[in-house]
Amino acid sequence: MADTSGRMAGLTCEDARAIAHKDLTAADVGERLMDDVLLVVSELVSNAVRHAGGVTDFHVRPLRTCVAVEVSDASSSSPHMPGTPVEVPGGFGWLLVNKIADRTEIRPRDTGKTIIAFIALPAAT
Repeated sequence: MADTSGRMAGLTCEDARAIAHKDLTAADVGERLMDDVLLVVSELVSNAVRHAGGVTDFHVRPLRTCVAVEVSDASSSSPHMPGTPVEVPGGFGWLLVNKIADRTEIRPRDTGKTIIAFIALPAAT
């Protein structure tokens, strides 16, 4: 299946969505899964751009049971849920990512972090 990777300096949400859409179309994922993945891509990339100095690496990986979206940035700060802490605004994008994804992981790196969101393939009906 398709795999998108590499250094992504200056990657925008629009760019990331276009890359993910192309790769997921090639992998023949359904429309509902495509919409969910593109929303997660938008949220993770916009958070990296807005709060962490931009995207340093980006991968979309269709796997056997899910699609993994990986966004790396240069900040070691983890995303937060709304109101945690109370005096810090935002967090709603991270809340949305965690509602859509079945699982998320934050992996520290020497130069920042990688966030991975795993979005399950829909159950066969």
